[in-house]
Amino acid sequence: MGLLLFFVILALPILILFFLRKHRHKPPGPLGLPFIGNLLQLTSSPAPHIYLWKLSQKYGPLMRLQLGLRPTLVFSSAKMAKAILQTHDLDFCSRPRFLGQHKLSYNALDLAFSPYNSYWREIRKICIVHLFNRNRVLLYHPIREDEISHMIEKISKSSDDLKPINLSQLLMYVTSTITCRIAFSKRYDDEGNERSRFCGLLNETQAMLGSFFVSDFLPFMSWVDRLSGLLDRLEKNFKDFDRFYQELINEHLDPNRSKPKQEDIIDVLLQIRKDRAFQVDLTFDHIKAVLMTKSITLCNFFPFMQNMFVGGTDTSAVMVIWAMTFLLKNPRSMKKVQEEVRNLIGNNGFVNADDIQGLPYLKAVIKETFRLQPAAPLLLSRETIRKCDIGGHEIPAKTLVIVNAWAIGRDPEARENPKEFYPARFIGSSIDYKGLDFELIPFGAGRRGCPGLHMGIATVELALANLLYKFDWEMPVGMNKDDLDFDVIPGVVMHKKNALCLVARKINI
Repeated sequence: MGLLLFFVILALPILILFFLRKHRHKPPGPLGLPFIGNLLQLTSSPAPHIYLWKLSQKYGPLMRLQLGLRPTLVFSSAKMAKAILQTHDLDFCSRPRFLGQHKLSYNALDLAFSPYNSYWREIRKICIVHLFNRNRVLLYHPIREDEISHMIEKISKSSDDLKPINLSQLLMYVTSTITCRIAFSKRYDDEGNERSRFCGLLNETQAMLGSFFVSDFLPFMSWVDRLSGLLDRLEKNFKDFDRFYQELINEHLDPNRSKPKQEDIIDVLLQIRKDRAFQVDLTFDHIKAVLMTKSITLCNFFPFMQNMFVGGTDTSAVMVIWAMTFLLKNPRSMKKVQEEVRNLIGNNGFVNADDIQGLPYLKAVIKETFRLQPAAPLLLSRETIRKCDIGGHEIPAKTLVIVNAWAIGRDPEARENPKEFYPARFIGSSIDYKGLDFELIPFGAGRRGCPGLHMGIATVELALANLLYKFDWEMPVGMNKDDLDFDVIPGVVMHKKNALCLVARKINI
């Protein structure tokens, strides 16, 4: 008995050290329910990015969750973001497979959802060299200027009676039209069957990308997705959009088609297919997948969703809306940015793309908006390729990774007064949103950073500058700036829950 007690006393410290070491290698996180883990708490939250931020206040900037059978990490500080998006970028640069996005991206043939491999590197090269380079952005400036000019005219006509304008709705129309013209040279009229069809397809795609597929987290219960009708609905949405894309490709292949002034993205991709200049032999499915990427990529998804139209149309409009909301809440900033724009442009009548570089405070307003309210607060989910070590914690391969860009923007270690809207913090600062400064990453960073950010930014800058140049903006009668809210609609992109309706007063310049 005494010998047994001796061995127990001898072994006890070793056992304690073993369990402490095992626990130390797991990042902290909230307890979950059997089988489903933390899935219910997260999916029931109307604003997952805020819910995760609050959890990080308790468990730290590196937090562990269990979403069904998927081990998950959430990163919520600039320091942690740098660790995974720069130091360990290669370990964290793949994508998880989610049913909706996998199906709608033609089994991950696109840039956004393809896992990290030689195919992804080749398709990325095609997109960067031919679709998202600086010359391509400059080439499409006339389209942006034309559509934004139409928007300003429309506001001017309706401003005479000082009735509120639904700015959210108007900006969504403008940005979707810009995207259609850039992608396939179409400018759908305000009304008509083709626009209704297009908008219906987009709405259904957003719904599918925002839907919760049980099989993504609990594969043994995949029958639920069939029983609920989601799989049939997803298949129909895919076939309808596939038919839509094929009709557009057929139009572009027609030798009698009248060519637009600027070649569109379908023209570019068809020429690449014809030239066979890359290791990937582009098929029509590849082209459709890249087009779909322009639909979904910039979309915020959590964590089940997200390629050029859904995201391309939404995010630019959403960021202008959030910028206007912040400016209305902060009249001093509004006055300062309007004075800057009007002093530079004078009575020229329109802010064009070349003027933007002379508007540092406007650019600071946009950066501050990205910091406080990124369109995609949780970016695109990543997945670890192999086992690695972060801050003394062992991270297994195939771990789902969520980067909370919304929380990072509010990181008190990265900036003073992080909750205050203060654009001047970026004046004279080298901090930018291009993925090199980890305290501001609305487009991600590292290998999987968004290559098309310049396309979207060009629209945001031009639209916002002209809205501020031409009009003074007021709340509708009976309302004031305190009535402005920052509530969001959960889904693909973080839209304002309540549309931004304002009164525009045309000014004499």
